[in-house]
Amino acid sequence: MRSLSFIIITLLLVGCNEPAKETSKPIRPIMWTKVAISPFEQIRTLSGIVAPVEATKLSFEVQGKIQSIAVNLGNEVVKGQELARLNQRNFNLGLQSAQAQYQQAKATLVDAQNSHRRYEKLLKQGVVSQSGFDNAKATYDASRSAADVAQAQLDIAKKNLQDSILLAPYDGIITKRLFEPSQQISAGQSLFEIEGNHGLEVHVMVPETLIRELTQHAIIPISFPVLPELTIQGQITEIGTRAEFANAFPVTVVLQGDNPLLRAGMTAEVEFSFAGTGRTGHKGDVFRIPATALSAGLAQKVYVFVYNPQSQQVIKTQVQTENIFKNEVFVSSGLKAGDIIATAGVAFLRDGQQVSLTDNTIQRFN
Repeated sequence: MRSLSFIIITLLLVGCNEPAKETSKPIRPIMWTKVAISPFEQIRTLSGIVAPVEATKLSFEVQGKIQSIAVNLGNEVVKGQELARLNQRNFNLGLQSAQAQYQQAKATLVDAQNSHRRYEKLLKQGVVSQSGFDNAKATYDASRSAADVAQAQLDIAKKNLQDSILLAPYDGIITKRLFEPSQQISAGQSLFEIEGNHGLEVHVMVPETLIRELTQHAIIPISFPVLPELTIQGQITEIGTRAEFANAFPVTVVLQGDNPLLRAGMTAEVEFSFAGTGRTGHKGDVFRIPATALSAGLAQKVYVFVYNPQSQQVIKTQVQTENIFKNEVFVSSGLKAGDIIATAGVAFLRDGQQVSLTDNTIQRFN
């Protein structure tokens, strides 16, 4: 019994004298990206209204009572199609009266012309006096002027008859109808509004701080809140030279594509991009990095963790930020092209920590 106790104590002492096994700390894997130089562009999104490229109000050039209307709201029309007609009776009577007056004036002119020629011959023969010839010439001149006036009145009567029928000026769609048959309408009073089939454009008001950055014929993206999946390129065709409401300038952007879901009056969001100036006054190229790569420090200093391939460590590096857009931070200094930086979990990293790079080709799900 005494020998058994001695053996157990000896084994325990031997076990206590064995050196402790060293435990290595696990190497933290990091999400990463390689930075590259990028142009420093700032983007401003402004709201605008979709409108037809070609639209107008249609009216008669003469007054009268509406006899018939051939189209309704929403109808598609073609150029030259009859849209409405005024009562024709007064216009036909006016044309007949003008034709009769013209025929009478023309007959009087022919008679005065013959008399003038006859007096001219007799004057050369010394048969009539100079005063008689002068009277015949005056009558002829007056008859000729009366015939010209009658011709003009006849042309006006013909035009009034033509203008009593309202025709479509171009292919399009009727967007508004303001009168009904049997109503009296004045000359120039709008009867219809029509939109042409020549595409759509966006009218947007651009603030005075941005207008100098725009250029004619520039191509810019346009999106639509009611159609979030739709983005169409637009071309700047008109830039206002005079400020209007709230010191903003009118700008017109013509859509370069079409979509059957778009309608005039919808809201559009126009993205204007221009060379930016950072909050420190920086102009030129920048590095665009994810906002999650930033680590805040004291005195409003900002850091990122740059990976060193030789030592496989991350180095805490101060950077200068200029702007942020869509969760991307524009950095003007502190990095160089090709640097690898950590993009997630930077709050758990420390300067000089050994890390490993994750495989960015592997898709991860939260």
